Amino acid sequence: MKNNKEYIKWGLTAFFVVLGGIISYYIIFHLDNLTERITKLFVILMPIIDGIILGYLMTPIVNAIERSIVKPVFKKLNINHKKSQRRTISIVITLFLVISALYSFFSVVIPQIGNSINTIIDQFPSYVDTLTVWISQVLEDNPVIEKQVTDLVNTYFSDIEVFINSKLMPQLNSLIMTISMSIVSILKEFWNLIIGFIISVYILSSKEIFAAQAKKIAYAFLSTETANRLISNVRFANKTFGGFFVGKIMDSIIIGLICFIGTSLLGTPFCVLISVIIGVTNIIPFFGPFLGAIPSILLILFINPLQAFYFLIFVIILQQVDGNIIGPKILGSSTGLSSFWVIFAITLFGGIWGIFGMIVGVPIFAVLFAFMKSLIELKLENKKIPSETMKYLRLLYIDTDTHELVGFSEDAKKPFEKIDKILIKNKGQNKPQLFNNEGNNHGMNNGTIRVNNNRTNNRTRNRRGKDTD
Repeated sequence: MKNNKEYIKWGLTAFFVVLGGIISYYIIFHLDNLTERITKLFVILMPIIDGIILGYLMTPIVNAIERSIVKPVFKKLNINHKKSQRRTISIVITLFLVISALYSFFSVVIPQIGNSINTIIDQFPSYVDTLTVWISQVLEDNPVIEKQVTDLVNTYFSDIEVFINSKLMPQLNSLIMTISMSIVSILKEFWNLIIGFIISVYILSSKEIFAAQAKKIAYAFLSTETANRLISNVRFANKTFGGFFVGKIMDSIIIGLICFIGTSLLGTPFCVLISVIIGVTNIIPFFGPFLGAIPSILLILFINPLQAFYFLIFVIILQQVDGNIIGPKILGSSTGLSSFWVIFAITLFGGIWGIFGMIVGVPIFAVLFAFMKSLIELKLENKKIPSETMKYLRLLYIDTDTHELVGFSEDAKKPFEKIDKILIKNKGQNKPQLFNNEGNNHGMNNGTIRVNNNRTNNRTRNRRGKDTD
C-alpha cells in the first residue's frame, strides 16, 4: 500500500512536470496566439468587467446610505425588516442619485461642449488669422527672432511639403476608416456599460455572499496561515483602491468646479469645455494636470494669446493648491507612496497599458510596494534585526552575535572613507571591532554610534563579568 502511494506521488509529479513543460513551450512559441485568445476573452467578458468596476465604485455610496440613512430610519420607525430589504432600498437610492447626477451633468455640459466645438469649427479661420497677426506683430518687434524663424521655415518648408504630399494625403482614407471604427467601438463600449450597469446591481446586492465564497475557497485550498495573510492583503488592497479612486474622483470634481469659477471670472473662452478637460485629466496623478492644461492653452491661444498666458498662471496656481491642500485633505495617505514612486508607477504602467495604466498604476504599485515592505519586515523580524528604515541611514555593520546596529555618529570627526582604517578583526572572530583610546573610556568609538536596546548592554556587562572572574 505504501509503495502504491509512492508510485502515485511520483506519477503525479512526472505528469505535472510534463504538463508544465508543454504549457511553457506553448507560451514561448505561441505567444501571439495566446495573447489573441486572452484579448478575445476580455472582449467577451467586458460587460461583466464593467459591471464589477461600476459595482465597486458604487459600493461606498451604498454602504453609506444603508448605514447612515436606511438603517436608522427602520430602527426609529420600529419596522421589522430583513437585511436584503434594507440593501434593496439602499441600491435603489444609490442608482437614483447616480443617474440623476449623470443626467444633470451631461444635460448641462454636453450642450456647452457641443456649442464650443461648433464655434471652434466655424470660426477656426478667424482664429488662425488672429494668431497669425499676433505672431507677425511679435516678429516685427523682434527682427532677430524674425530672421531665425524665416530661415527655419525656408529650410524645412520643402520637407514639410514633401511629407504632406507623399505621406499625409495618402493616409487620409485610412484615417477616416480609423475614426469610423473608433465611433463603432465607442458605441459598443456604451452598450457594454449599459449591460454592466445592470450587472452591477446584482453585484451590489450579493457582494457579501461573493466575499464569503472567496474566503471559503481560500481556506479550502490554502493553509490557514497563508489564507489569513491573503485575506489581509486583499483587505489592504481594497482599502487602497477604494480610498484612491473615490478620493481622486471627488478631488477631480472639486478641481473642475474651481476651474470653471476661475475661468468664468477671468473671462476665459470655452470655460465649460476647458473645465471638463481639466477635471477629467486630473484623475491621472502627477501628469494629469499637464495633459489637460496643454490642449486647453493651445485652444485659448488661437483666440486670445494674452488670455492663454493668464490661464497658464491660473492653472499653475490651481495645481499647487490641489497638490498641497485639496489633494492631501481628500486622499490623505491612501497610497503611502513617495513622489518618486508615484512617478515611477505612472511611467511603468502607463507604458504598459496607456492612459488606463496611468490611472490604475498608482494603487496597483502601492499594493505591490506594501506587500514587498511587509515581506521584508517579516524576514528581518525573523532574523531579530530592526526593520525601521531610519536606523539604516548611517549603518556601518550589524553585530553577528547580538544583532546590534553599529553606525557612524553624526558628529564623527573622521571622514567616512577613513573610518575603515581603524577597523581590525580579532583572530578567530568574523565580526569587525572599532577602537581608539577615547572609545575605551566612553564605551563607543569616536567615529561610531551603536543603536540597540538595553538587552545588548546587559549582555556586554555579563560577558565582561565572566572575563574578570
